[in-house]
Amino acid sequence: MTAVSATPTAPCRTYDDLVARVRAGALGPDPRAQRIAVAFTTRQAVRHDGRGTGYRNEVLSLRLAEAVGSCAVEPGELPDSALDDCVGADVAGLLEHPLAAVRVAALDAYLMHVTPHTPDHGALPVALPAGSSLEKSKARARAVVELLDLRAGGTVLVVGVVNSLLEALRSRGIGYVPCDLKGGVTEWSEPVVADALAAAGGCDALLVSGMTLGNGTFEPLREHALRHGKQLVMFAQTGSAVLPRFLGHGVSAVCAEPYPFFWLDGGPGVVHRYRSSGGVDRHGTSGVVRQHGSSGGAR
Repeated sequence: MTAVSATPTAPCRTYDDLVARVRAGALGPDPRAQRIAVAFTTRQAVRHDGRGTGYRNEVLSLRLAEAVGSCAVEPGELPDSALDDCVGADVAGLLEHPLAAVRVAALDAYLMHVTPHTPDHGALPVALPAGSSLEKSKARARAVVELLDLRAGGTVLVVGVVNSLLEALRSRGIGYVPCDLKGGVTEWSEPVVADALAAAGGCDALLVSGMTLGNGTFEPLREHALRHGKQLVMFAQTGSAVLPRFLGHGVSAVCAEPYPFFWLDGGPGVVHRYRSSGGVDRHGTSGVVRQHGSSGGAR
């Protein structure tokens, strides 16, 4: 089925504004008439060769026609009943579901259906080569970090600790403050802070996981970036079709990675990069983006 095309309207300045517009049918077809056909979870445990630590991922995904929307959750937190709630349900109803992961995945699926990651919607594809899990993780990290317009010596708040991203920043001489709600330490035994907003003030730019949509921390970080004129680059498996809607309203760039994610197989893949109007992609392609309605990930 061909994805529905939508003409961008007025800017979506906040997450609540975006949800309200979708509910009202202002960005595409009536969400009450759009039903989820398939709901599934993807669980992963990994320890890359040569890395000292491992991790686990769990993602809820919903399929609407040809589109798949996703939201990462903490492993084990999503009840099995969530899948039953989603199958056959309409998007409008799921946008009011008590679980944030369901609401975000439903919104992502709807927006992926309305505005898929294609050049006419502002997306610039970047190929990921086939390779091992670590090789693909590093390739994605390079695609993400290239979206930062920051010189060596600057400091980035990294929300959602991904060791390959930290390694890519280190290779460019860019300092970072790693942040994750779970705390802990990085691959290099650096302490991980838990309060992103408290750490943001001392950083020149923000590099943030789409998982912040699911845990409610995205809006405060977007508002901080907007208020202080800082770059906010999102890397998004969660909400990959949601986050480009905020370009120019706190979000400066998005590396969107819809399902299936790079860690699911060793073959070639693709991520989709967006920049706010006037930006230039590091691959040399103009990154002027339409303002739609005017981005967790493997380590």
